[in-house]
Amino acid sequence: MTLYFHIDVNSAYLSWEAVSRLQHGDALDLRLIPSAVGGDPKSRHGIILAKSIPAKKYGITTGETLHEALEKCPHLLVVPPRYGLYMQASEAMHRIFLEVSPYVQRFSIDESFMMIPGSGVDYLRLGEDLKTRIREELGFTVNIGISSNKLLAKMASDFSKPDALHTLFPEEIPQKMWPLPVEDLFMVGRATRPKLKALGIHTIGDLAATPRSYLVHRLKSHGEMIWEFAHGLESSKIRMDQSAWSKGVGNGTTLPRDIDKPRDAFLYLLGLSESVALRLRLGQKLARVIMIRLKSSEFKSYTHQRTLLSPTDETPVIYETLKSLFMEAWRGESLRYLGVRLTGLSEPTPYQYTLFDSPEKESQRALDRQIDALRLRYGKNVIQRGVFLHKRVKPLIGGVGEEDYLMMSSLL
Repeated sequence: MTLYFHIDVNSAYLSWEAVSRLQHGDALDLRLIPSAVGGDPKSRHGIILAKSIPAKKYGITTGETLHEALEKCPHLLVVPPRYGLYMQASEAMHRIFLEVSPYVQRFSIDESFMMIPGSGVDYLRLGEDLKTRIREELGFTVNIGISSNKLLAKMASDFSKPDALHTLFPEEIPQKMWPLPVEDLFMVGRATRPKLKALGIHTIGDLAATPRSYLVHRLKSHGEMIWEFAHGLESSKIRMDQSAWSKGVGNGTTLPRDIDKPRDAFLYLLGLSESVALRLRLGQKLARVIMIRLKSSEFKSYTHQRTLLSPTDETPVIYETLKSLFMEAWRGESLRYLGVRLTGLSEPTPYQYTLFDSPEKESQRALDRQIDALRLRYGKNVIQRGVFLHKRVKPLIGGVGEEDYLMMSSLL
């Protein structure tokens, strides 16, 4: 029987922060105190991206504002995110998965599916060994769900946490899944939950017992899909033909005030260039297509892009291209949003030089990598360009988002 594993990092951002700090000599383990990753703790702006188990006891939830979280727990320790670190941790975990099975599909930065073909596999031993290896080699814990399809494996991994392994095979559905609240079912979100509650459907078992035709009548195709999910019916395969970087890398920022001068826009574009270029180099990719996105104060949005003669990962090349694109695309109106997107990705070697490449190209690439190393080790503010001194614009704007990793569709 083919088996599917779903591996989910426990409080990923916070765990990766805690492990990194401990490895660099910090005596405090963030996982053992009320703590969270997110926003700017000084200004109390931003949202909670991840929280510790002790913080969860105060009612702190992912996605709420820092202000709301600090009202619930005034002594909450909040640390800013370090997206480069999270990418490194995710990639290290992914490499371990590939040593266990070549059939791996990334779900997000902290979740993956793995298929184990064949029969006679001691799946409990395999799951425990994988969980132990991640904990001992990488320093953080994961939950693993095991089943005969991806849906049930994902549902199983969401059972009790942390550092746990659970199974959810079809014969276990009535006992393990049907008693759960209906909102715990994959694809029953905030919009669907109140509709189901209004129909008297409160548990996954209630949903499973509801006639399929009735759900289709009330919720159309979505009703049919969640009815099938409530019965554990799902048959998608591992998608190996798409890489984590297939969508490119990008960042955007809503400006703290409307701007109408190119020099102001250039400062934000430089901060965005620094961020996306760092992520490109961490992923060991080169980009050939650079796109800029602008949104006016009247919420009118438009884009402009350029294909380079040769792919690049150099911050200055990306920035100069964005400046040129901006001047070509900008219509003179006030702006409230700037975005950057790099696509047309390729491997960095071998690199084909062109007649138009700068003689300092290699020295610039070496400089970029040295700056990356300093920022990853000591924080993104350890080194910055002089133009950012005494400015309110951050030297690196944004970070890696889960949109840069393959996300599950409704069909997994």
